[in-house]
Amino acid sequence: GRPAQGVRVQLERLDGSSWVKLGEDTTNGDGRCPKLLPVDHALQIAIYKCTFDTKTYYASQGQTGFYPEVPIIFEVKSPQEHYHIPLLL
Repeated sequence: GRPAQGVRVQLERLDGSSWVKLGEDTTNGDGRCPKLLPVDHALQIAIYKCTFDTKTYYASQGQTGFYPEVPIIFEVKSPQEHYHIPLLL
């Protein structure tokens, strides 16, 4: 496969029972979102949700998909670590 360029991604953190939006970006030619968070933003020990807008991406490719969006919920226990979320479309 190859990286999916042009997928809108939103990152949120769980705060109590509500999700708080932290950032939004669109995947680049490498399938990454370098501007999802500001460079100086420090992750916290928390639960996060990364939502991929696959419906819009598929429409831009002249296709349809089964999932209109793909939310991935994960827990950060070591904020100093580097995290990568792979998603195959």
